[in-house]
Order: sequence, then C-alpha cells, then structure tokens
Amino acid sequence: MDEDNWPDSIRAGQTQQHEPLVRRVLAPNPSPYTFTGTQTWLVGAGSEIAVIDPGPAGSGLSVGDPLQPNDANGEGHVEAILRAVGTAKVTAILCTHTHRDHSPAAAPLKQATGAPIIGCAPLALTDTGPRADSAFDPDYNPDHVLADGEQVTGAGWTLEAVATPGHTSNHLCYALTQSGALFTGDHVMKWSTSVVSPPDGDMAAYMASLQKLYEREDAVYYPAHGPAITKPKQLVRGMIGHRRQRERQILKCLGDGPQAIADMVAVMYKGLDPRLNGAAGRSVLAHLIDLQRRGVTVAEGESWRLIDA
Repeated sequence: MDEDNWPDSIRAGQTQQHEPLVRRVLAPNPSPYTFTGTQTWLVGAGSEIAVIDPGPAGSGLSVGDPLQPNDANGEGHVEAILRAVGTAKVTAILCTHTHRDHSPAAAPLKQATGAPIIGCAPLALTDTGPRADSAFDPDYNPDHVLADGEQVTGAGWTLEAVATPGHTSNHLCYALTQSGALFTGDHVMKWSTSVVSPPDGDMAAYMASLQKLYEREDAVYYPAHGPAITKPKQLVRGMIGHRRQRERQILKCLGDGPQAIADMVAVMYKGLDPRLNGAAGRSVLAHLIDLQRRGVTVAEGESWRLIDA
C-alpha cells in the first residue's frame, strides 16, 4: 500500500494489504472529523480473522466507489468487510471505543458472522457541548470487556489490549504481537491530533496514555483515520510537545487577565477551519480543567482566570 499517495490511492470498500497479517477496509464516511473515513482493520491471514473498529452502521456509497466528501453515511461497509473476510471465520470483533464512527457496525457484523464483540467497555454519554467528533453509540453491547494487557488469539495472531484513556475513558489500542503493529484508534493519528472533549475526555489521562505509548517499542501504528505511522516514537514525542505548547499558550492568554474559551481559541488557532472551532474549544476546556485540578486556573462564569492573578 502506497501511503505516499494518500488519499488518492484509497477507495471506500476496497481491501488493501499492509503486511501479511494486516488488511484495511475503508468506510465511506469522510468528514472534517473522520478525514477520509473510518478504517476497519482485519487481522489474520488464515482461517480466523479479527475485525478492529467495524465502523458506522447505515448506508450510502456502493462498494468500490471513490470517496465522496459530502456523503458521510456508510452504505455497504459490513458487506465490504464480509467480502474481504471471504471464506475465513471472524472470531473476534474489537472496538477501540464507542463513538458512532467506530462501533455501530459491530452488531450487524456479529449477526452476520456469529463472532463475539470483544474489547472496550460500553459507554453512552450525553454531551451537551459542541462536539467535533461522533456522538457515543448507545447500543454497543460487548460480550467481553478486555482489561489492560489481556489478549485475544486466533490462527497465527495475538492481539493485546493496551488501555489508552483520554480521548474517551474507554479507549483501547490493540498490539499485534507477531509484527509489532499497534492499532491506535483515535488516540494517535498522523493527520490530526485527537479531540479531548470533557466531561468524558480527560487531558491528564490523555497525556499519560501518550507517555505510555512513547515508552513502548511498537514498529508501526495503524490508526482509525489517516495513513499508517512508520515513526511512532517521533510522532508521539511531537504530540506530547504540542499539548505542552497548547498549555503554555493558555497560560499566556490568561496572563493578560480572565478570558472566555472562544477568545482563547481565536488567538491560539489562527487560520483554523471554522467547522473545527468546536473541537478546538473542547480541547482548550480539557486543558483548563486539567490546570484547575492542579490548582492553576479557576472558572468564573463563562471566563477562566489564573488563581494567583
């Protein structure tokens, strides 16, 4: 698979081989928040297959159609997964977390294959803030929730759960022990930083999870959106630095006096696509809550200020 020609080299519904045990099927749900769409990963080359992040339920494009930026439905994706699986048996359906662009297709895929839904814990949270990513899937019903370090095995492959809360409290990554690959869901992506949206998104947990991945020795990351990451340590180090820089920007803004989040976003995210202002505001809020817990900031109505100011 030629990642250098991304995204021109991919089509919704096509199966693309990344390494002997890893294939990708792209869902037809592109958007400003999902990039080219949700990537469903198939693990296994023999009689048993694991499916990671089966994606959105619903319909829209036909299998094999080019990406359509204005169509975010997801028609035929389960059928595309089944076509890619072929005569093999699906033995595990795993979700990294329960946003609606990741987990809803788990139920119809289970119905079609009989495979158990294994992985992250259920989480159905009502968030009244301006969301930039998908809302939670209230119908997700796993047969088994994996603990950190717990493994799922099949013919020729082993996947190990790596707990990475932050983007959501139930987020898991999955390590393929045979090749050193890590399926990172929305926790680490190359095309964009992850949205950390309170009340469930937690910046301190997110930073700790980034540090956890930095200390690992994974060879490649396969995220749920965007190209593979072939230099994972370098990217994670940069992401940690980026979040620390954002924190410094917030402290600088508040050094001039109390400010509303929207005013800080305007200063910190110059030139940002207006459709992403909500995402930026949620991440700023997550930083402010983290600083508040550390005794640095306090909220006053719609504004925030430094405690010693």
